[in-house]
Amino acid sequence: MSDIPVIELVQPLPGFPERRRFTLVQLDDDGVLCALRSLEDPDLRFLVVPPVSFFPDYAPVVDAGTVSELGVSSSEDVLVLVVLNAGSSLADTTANLLAPVLVNTTTHQALQVILDDPELSVRAPLVA
Repeated sequence: MSDIPVIELVQPLPGFPERRRFTLVQLDDDGVLCALRSLEDPDLRFLVVPPVSFFPDYAPVVDAGTVSELGVSSSEDVLVLVVLNAGSSLADTTANLLAPVLVNTTTHQALQVILDDPELSVRAPLVA
């Protein structure tokens, strides 16, 4: 993941209309825990993880419009990240599976997508 220096959001994250440029910073040696840090506002960051470490069966279905907007030609060119809601411990930390951030690893463009799947939670526990 460290090979993605600057991420440009094609649409701003909800609630942050002026913030479109972020960097992905690894926070642990394994590259599991990362911060999506705003380049326009250094105090703004979101904790994110690739979902495979905690949700191995997670496979978001994305519509063709989103694929086109990101300019994705292959699913292998997409890095999926889920935003964490940090709790006081790992047991209290949850992940937003309903609105992943998709990053085109070729163009470094990204988009947070709200999926149309009532089975997905905005507060899925990281550990059972």
